[in-house]
Amino acid sequence: MSMTGEPGRAEQMRAKAEEMKDLAARTSDPDERKRLTDKARRLQEQSDKESGQDMGRGGGMNPQQ
Repeated sequence: MSMTGEPGRAEQMRAKAEEMKDLAARTSDPDERKRLTDKARRLQEQSDKESGQDMGRGGGMNPQQ
C-alpha cells in the first residue's frame, strides 16, 4: 500500500510541463505554440491535482502542509 509512486509522477508531469513551455517559447509557429502551451497547462493542472489528492489521502507521512 505504498504511495511513493504518486509524488514522483506528479513531479515528472511538472517537469514535462516546463519542457513544453520552453519549447512553446522557442517555436515560431503560433498554432504549435498554442498547442504546446495548452498541453503544458493541462499537465500542470493534472500534476497539481495529483499532488493535492496525495495530500488529502491521509498524507500524514508528509510533515509539510
